[in-house]
Amino acid sequence: MKLAHGHGVRIGGILQAKGISTVLLACLVGAVAGVFVTLMSRTVQMMHASLFSLPVDVRLSGLLHLSSLADAVVPVAGGLIMGIAAYFLRRYRNRPLLDPIEANALYGGRMSLNDTWIVAAQTMISSGFGASVGLEAGFTQVGAGLASRLARALKLRRNDVRVLVGCGAAGAIAAAFGAPLTSAFYGFELIIGVYSLANVAPVMAAAVSASLMADWLGAEQFPIEVGAMLPILPHQYLPFLLLGAICAFASIAIMQLVTLVERGFLSIKAPSAVRPLLGGVIIGLLGMISPQILSSGHGAMHLYLTMHFSFWAIATVFVLKVLASVVSLGSGFRGGLFFASLFLGALLGNMFATLFAIVLPSAGIHTSVAAVVGMTSLAVGVVGGPLTMTFLALEATRDLSLTGIVLAAAIVSSLVVRSVFGYSFSTWRLHLRGETIRSAHDVGWMRNLTVRSMMRSDVRTVSENTSLAAFRILFPLGSAQRVIALKDGEEYAGMIFVPDAHADVSAEGEKQGSVRSLIRFPDTVLIPPMNAKAAADIFEAAKAEELAVVDSFRTRRVVGLMTEGHLMRRYAEELDKARRDLAGET
Repeated sequence: MKLAHGHGVRIGGILQAKGISTVLLACLVGAVAGVFVTLMSRTVQMMHASLFSLPVDVRLSGLLHLSSLADAVVPVAGGLIMGIAAYFLRRYRNRPLLDPIEANALYGGRMSLNDTWIVAAQTMISSGFGASVGLEAGFTQVGAGLASRLARALKLRRNDVRVLVGCGAAGAIAAAFGAPLTSAFYGFELIIGVYSLANVAPVMAAAVSASLMADWLGAEQFPIEVGAMLPILPHQYLPFLLLGAICAFASIAIMQLVTLVERGFLSIKAPSAVRPLLGGVIIGLLGMISPQILSSGHGAMHLYLTMHFSFWAIATVFVLKVLASVVSLGSGFRGGLFFASLFLGALLGNMFATLFAIVLPSAGIHTSVAAVVGMTSLAVGVVGGPLTMTFLALEATRDLSLTGIVLAAAIVSSLVVRSVFGYSFSTWRLHLRGETIRSAHDVGWMRNLTVRSMMRSDVRTVSENTSLAAFRILFPLGSAQRVIALKDGEEYAGMIFVPDAHADVSAEGEKQGSVRSLIRFPDTVLIPPMNAKAAADIFEAAKAEELAVVDSFRTRRVVGLMTEGHLMRRYAEELDKARRDLAGET
């Protein structure tokens, strides 16, 4: 009995250990993500088979032509459904749907289950009816959203919630692709925003458990099959680095095109509920030319990596796929560009190898290798995550010798996009909404550190019409450092430093002058909702050590005072706390 009791205490202690409990939760999150990814992918495949009358074991984008004209109308029906959904969402919701990157960056991983189900349903409808978008956005939304709900139910601290959200997203990608390493770094680079040793075990556990669960359920995962690769020679590195740069500019063009198309739909003054319908018409017409542009493109990827097509056939599909993808997203369909960017990159790499063989045949650039390099480089530009896409190439080809050039080209692509454009597709969409985040790195704590939480409310004020003599009597040296001058009783006029008022003045000036001549910073103020960074930028621009806080820029009623020294101390304290949380300290 004693031995049994001792074992029980020991096991209980192990389960209560923070690291072990987090890994166990991550395994649960990964398994649940695997179940939902399997369910969603099977549902969409059944929709394709039913709506497009697909032959057995044929994917929608793997068709060489549509079986009937009625198939081209399916995206129009999908656009109608999405338009109705957009109407009700606009009527009954006053905020955008929250994705994992934004949740982890700004809200400590807190996600709404309502948002999760809405995004999942919209993504399935969009892809199921043939819109040129991927399911990966819906997969990661469900995995991350359920993980967030579990973490909050268990009242985990902020950093642990963020890690579990990354585990959920990583599990979803692992279940979809059967690529645990790729999905783990997807979680690190894109959802958590940072790689740390403390997070390796839970994220990897979630990825492996999700992949195993999807495999056990018989899910049709989407491994990217590229066949045997030729060895990379030293003189081939430069052409492949050039391909990485070309893919970077192509990715920037695609992201900008989405915005351009969206603005185009806005310019025609069509209601938001009608835009997906118009987008569905365009997608249906493009699908009549080439069905390979429909849905995410898994069938088309297999087709173009395993069969030989002419340069012009590949170029045509590339242009059509770009158009279909940007029209889908710009008109209001829901989905992502994860797999679309992989497919487009493979096509661009294939075209690059064909042209290079004409210009410099002695270089020996093989189309399969160029397709893999292009696939990862363009995906890095659109999605982000150089290591994520490098591991995807490694797990797809199982060729370690190829990893070096893939990583080098991915880094080139990432550097070019970061320098020229500065955003991935997800953060670019957030930027258009007015957000300033560049990654999932946790900056929400800085938003909570506002001027309101740091200002002093015990300010001393005086009318701007007060004479110098009266001011010197009211505020002798040593009584205060600074006084706020007001106009018309309440409105901010500027700041007066008490030592300035006690400087030598002539008798005439002392008799007739007012404090108005001593006012500083009349046009520079802070407002309570400002975060620490915005306030620090204003202090720096004004070269000021103290600034007044007013209720708004319009009324300018003084509510407090802020010093630069206090701001920087509080900022340093919160930054140090965030770093300790990230390192797993209590």
